[in-house]
Amino acid sequence: MFYHAYNNYLENAFPYDELRPLTCDGQDTWGSFSLTLIDALDTLLILGNVSEFQRVVSVLQEGVNFDIDVNASVFETNIRVVGGLLSAHLLSKKAGIKVEAGWPCSGPLLRMAEDAARKLLPAFQTPTGMPYGTINLLHGVNPGETPVTCTAGIGTFIVEFATLSHLTGDPVFEDVARKALKTLWKNRSEIGLVGNHIDVVTAKWVAQDAGIGAGVDSYFEYLVKGAILLQDEELMSMFLDYNKAIKNYTKFDDWYLWVQMYKGTVSMPVFQSLEAYWPGLQSLIGDIDNAMRTFLNYYTVWRQFGGLPEFYNIPQGYTVEKREGYPLRPELVESAMYLYRATQDPTLLELGRDVVEAIEKISKVDCGFATIKDLRDHRLDNRMESFFLAETVKYLYLLFDSDNFIHNNGSSFDVVLTPYGECVLGAGGYIFNTEAHPIDPAALHCCRKQKEEQWEVEDLMREFYSLQRSKKFTLRRTSDKRGGEGQKDSVNPSSERCKEQMNSKQKERRMPLLSCPSQPFNSKLAVLGQVFLDNT
Repeated sequence: MFYHAYNNYLENAFPYDELRPLTCDGQDTWGSFSLTLIDALDTLLILGNVSEFQRVVSVLQEGVNFDIDVNASVFETNIRVVGGLLSAHLLSKKAGIKVEAGWPCSGPLLRMAEDAARKLLPAFQTPTGMPYGTINLLHGVNPGETPVTCTAGIGTFIVEFATLSHLTGDPVFEDVARKALKTLWKNRSEIGLVGNHIDVVTAKWVAQDAGIGAGVDSYFEYLVKGAILLQDEELMSMFLDYNKAIKNYTKFDDWYLWVQMYKGTVSMPVFQSLEAYWPGLQSLIGDIDNAMRTFLNYYTVWRQFGGLPEFYNIPQGYTVEKREGYPLRPELVESAMYLYRATQDPTLLELGRDVVEAIEKISKVDCGFATIKDLRDHRLDNRMESFFLAETVKYLYLLFDSDNFIHNNGSSFDVVLTPYGECVLGAGGYIFNTEAHPIDPAALHCCRKQKEEQWEVEDLMREFYSLQRSKKFTLRRTSDKRGGEGQKDSVNPSSERCKEQMNSKQKERRMPLLSCPSQPFNSKLAVLGQVFLDNT
């Protein structure tokens, strides 16, 4: 499935963003970045195709330029381009690419990711810190740009931007992502819900429907994934508070409806296909029973139509007018993959088989796989979104390939030498961004974020060597003792001076010389891709 789609993209659509499978040509959709190529890059490695991964990396280095007069979605550019490049950068060594000295703290793909992310930073320059939805990559935010942005478009940056900050040492990316997250949190309603569109200048809610689907979805996802990636209790606490409000006001019979964010009254009794990520997210916080019950509801919809319609009216049990399509979205398969890792329930493999058979039967055409325009009569649309190769096929493959390196349980790993010492990589616990680009959480600990930490290490080395010298000096004096005369051990005066200097430095900085907090139990287990909360 992957190569039928991928080869047709290369033959018929490259260097455009996407393939048009019915007319066998290409189109630019989200910018002009050869988007499908960036999005499919890490899937190539997960499928084991090292040579094509290497070839595409060199093609992208030569051919992709972000200094272009194009209006781009801040959200989509982040999750697809920045996320795709970061993931490929962190997987480069595994793919046999000769990495430069200092990797993973430097490298051509990291520089490209940083370049793309810097183009997005002007969008965050608002009174609230919440970003505009669209930016011109050459000129910044257009003067007449609408200040209305969806919630997900504000809260879906922490995974990529924190990774960038940790790898490059520039805190600006993580800072703007955190500020945007916290502004959304401060503007939740009294009953603990958020709407789906907000004015980023005034912080007034424009669309007040609250739910877990379109316009909100990846905000909740990134609170959980950001918490795991950064071991951040504040982010997890925010999510758990939202989770209580979502259960209280939107959950009915293991379905999740849309409600008014201030009153909690039902506004739309619909299930959206984008909501199918939720059982996978629940599995990450260990809520397996609820996740499975909701997943099985969604699976019944799939079996009814051979796909998930964009909107499904729950009381009527049928599609919603003008929302009958299925653009080969990954969310249901994504949840199946997570839940299968957690439960090994064979029902989840049956869902995977159903998805493969349905897409092959309904969507496959000579030049790729086409979006299903209407699930009632299986009419097709002339588009193959890049997420089909980035997510749908990848999650299907990972559902069935239990030995894939992505599923590593920590039993194997690589040790890499960086300018800051040894670094363990590739031990597993990968965090997928919302476009299914895997980020190795260990990489965030390879590169010193702050200069002070580097000085700490240097101070420690000085102290260590001065103590070594002191020890040798003492040993020499001891060996010179005659006839067991009791003499005091000598102390190297230079080491005393060194200690005094270091003590004064430490007082100035008010930080411990070396802080190695013992890792809490739940943090250790997070390496295995599961978060165990203290109260479970």
